[in-house]
Parts: sequence; C-alpha cells; structure tokens
Amino acid sequence: MNATRIIVAAAVVLASLGSAHTADAPSGAASCSGCHAANSSTQTPVPPLNGRPAADIVSQMAAFKSGERKGTIMDRIAKGFSDEETRAIAAWYESQK
Repeated sequence: MNATRIIVAAAVVLASLGSAHTADAPSGAASCSGCHAANSSTQTPVPPLNGRPAADIVSQMAAFKSGERKGTIMDRIAKGFSDEETRAIAAWYESQK
C-alpha cells in the first residue's frame, strides 16, 4: 500500500513539473507549436524551436518581419509580435531543452 502511494505521489510530482514548463510560456508561444515540432526527432520541413538559441529565433523573426526572408506564413505571423514579445518567446524556447 505504501509503495502505491509513493508511486502515485511521484507521478503527480512529475506531471506537475511537465505542466509547469508549459505554464511559464509567454503569451504567443503556444501558437508556434502548431507548425514547429516539440523535438528534433520529429521530421518536418519546419525546424523545432526547443533549445534553439534565442538570438537565432529573434534574428529569423526580424528577417521575416522586415520582408528580408520570405515565408508562406511566417512573414505575416512575425508582424503580429512586438520586439519585446519576440524576445520573450525566443528566450522561453531556448530554455526548453
């Protein structure tokens, strides 16, 4: 009986750790996961963002926003975020390893 309680308690703690990462996401970050895979083992033409350097994300978003880099949808999405929002999202994704 005690072993079962310990296992259940451990499962609850582990589950809450996983959801805490998601809860800390800045506004707008959740919309990225519609196209960007959560990990690099998923093969898609859209690169994953988790663990990617924030500076890379910020520079790519700026390139899409300015029109320097063409995209099918990212150029329009980038224009919807302020520079501050982009930096916050990029920093959060960098921390997701």
